Amino acid sequence: MKLNRLSERVWFFPYEEERDRPNLGYVRGDRWSLAVDAGHSEDHVRAFYRALEEDNLPLPSLTVLTHWHWDHTFGMHAVHGLCLAGERTNRYLRQAREKLQREGVEAFLSLDERIRAEYRGGRPMVITGADLVFSGEMLLDLGNCPVRVFEAEAPHTDDSALICLPEEKNLFLGDAACGALPDWKKDPRLCQSLAKAVLASGAETVLEGHWTPVSVRETVDDLMAEAQESENE
Repeated sequence: MKLNRLSERVWFFPYEEERDRPNLGYVRGDRWSLAVDAGHSEDHVRAFYRALEEDNLPLPSLTVLTHWHWDHTFGMHAVHGLCLAGERTNRYLRQAREKLQREGVEAFLSLDERIRAEYRGGRPMVITGADLVFSGEMLLDLGNCPVRVFEAEAPHTDDSALICLPEEKNLFLGDAACGALPDWKKDPRLCQSLAKAVLASGAETVLEGHWTPVSVRETVDDLMAEAQESENE
């Protein structure tokens, strides 16, 4: 699988449904580079890095997490450089690690057949915490490439972080626009709050965790329509 280019400084490694692998983002600054999300496993990370090397792009110095869910974080132990997560995300990762130690891999393999597909053949499951933790918002400069990382209310989880590239006009949304597990229902107020955050970001293109790039307008319209539908139920 090859990298897809989103803008001058931004690429993504495409999602895969069979093993529930999300898009992994990559941002190249003049001084250092950044990845968005740590993948479903070490194998996922290695595939991503092979694609970077094929395009002569340096491995990321920092990986930023959008939320704690396994498909976005269980490859953390294999990433190059450091990992950055919100405080709540890091707390959930510690809880997940304790669950793995207490109950074993079946605690997660039993959740979904796609997790079983990712770890087929007895591949080891490793959960680790972040190296760096933030609260609220953090501004980074990769070298003539500013990055805004900020927490936002969202219907999917209560630890969602968005990654905005203001000069590239791109916004990494993770799974923030999805419904909450296990029934995938969406809270109307949280849909509206996320829509406002997306619109206020100033981005033009949105990349969700498990979808192709779309416009900010389409994302906002979908969130507001879903909020209206939920209110009418």
